Amino acid sequence: MKIYKLFFTAMLALLLLGAAAAAEVIDRIVAVVNDEVITLSELNRAFEPYAKNIDDTYQGPDKEAMLRKTQAAFLQRMIDQMLIEQEAKKVGPGFDAIKDEEVMGVINNMLAKNDVSMETYLKKLAAEGKTLETVKKDIKGQLLRMKLLRREVQSKILVTDQEIGEYYDKHRQDYEGKEAVHIKLIFLPAGTNKATRKSVSEQARQLHARILKGESFEMLAAQYSQGPAAAQGGDIGFVERGVILPEVEQAAFSLPVGQISGVIETETGFQIIAVVDKRGAGLKPIKVVREEIKATIEEEKISKKYDEWIVEVRKKYFIDVRL
Repeated sequence: MKIYKLFFTAMLALLLLGAAAAAEVIDRIVAVVNDEVITLSELNRAFEPYAKNIDDTYQGPDKEAMLRKTQAAFLQRMIDQMLIEQEAKKVGPGFDAIKDEEVMGVINNMLAKNDVSMETYLKKLAAEGKTLETVKKDIKGQLLRMKLLRREVQSKILVTDQEIGEYYDKHRQDYEGKEAVHIKLIFLPAGTNKATRKSVSEQARQLHARILKGESFEMLAAQYSQGPAAAQGGDIGFVERGVILPEVEQAAFSLPVGQISGVIETETGFQIIAVVDKRGAGLKPIKVVREEIKATIEEEKISKKYDEWIVEVRKKYFIDVRL
């Protein structure tokens, strides 16, 4: 049975079963949902990783009472996931089918975003008492939930221009831009040796003279620069204040667009920069962030609408909780 886990990552309690109690009750039914059941062993197995995690970290008072309460909440999530699966089957054949490739796509995207290898992730799961198969089950349940939500909930949600405007006005501080400059650079590294620095400095001055005489900055950067994006003509795009070396930053932000700096000496070597474009600090216009705001409002509405929807779904089914 699939476990509903979306937005359920901060569990603060767990299941504790005494050895004597475990000996007395090997297994029993803890919930009936129409013609399907959830057994105590299924609940314990699903909840065990969270139980272990909280057991190791929880410091609050009356731990056992808190664990019982959260165990009940976890069981409700399992019941809700069963309801979602049963509702999905009603839509039509195949609606509840979630392909393994979709599930692995979610996992691989998550690993790539966090720069974590599959090997490292599997070790982390093992340390938490989980397996890849249990994670895939959880994700499959989440994908089915989202699929059903899009059909039953999201399609009925409307975000108006007025709501977007009100949200923008209320959260203006979130859309403050930062001053930035778009530059290309030629970087010639030099160590602390005086003779080497003198030689590199002379090379930089020769390149600077060639640029002023009309030679292509991009071509010289591709040929001589040992800095970032040399193959792209030294174009490193927009950089904000506080990112590059102070000497380079001062030149970059003080030069007009289209101008070339002199040879800039730094601790690491010598640089020549070309200022391509600038953008000032200030508020991002609403047309730039409109879709982002719309998605945020829509997500909030979906969450609220889901709570209302699942309450109505529960009323349609026979549910008997025996925990």
